[in-house]
Amino acid sequence: MRCPNCNSKDIGKIGSHQFYCWGCFIELSVNGEKMSVYQVEEDGTLSSLDDLFFEEDMTQLQEHAN
Repeated sequence: MRCPNCNSKDIGKIGSHQFYCWGCFIELSVNGEKMSVYQVEEDGTLSSLDDLFFEEDMTQLQEHAN
């Protein structure tokens, strides 16, 4: 598995379907075929970065729906 942000292989497992990239400090959540990407904030909360990483995928889905 490689990080979708920095392409690093330095990924650690932090939960059953959760991973952490030590290269760029983002958290990844994998559920079947779907991956979500989060930025870990200073207070420990997570902010979704899916709109940055998967915007192209969402655009293609919307085009196919129309």
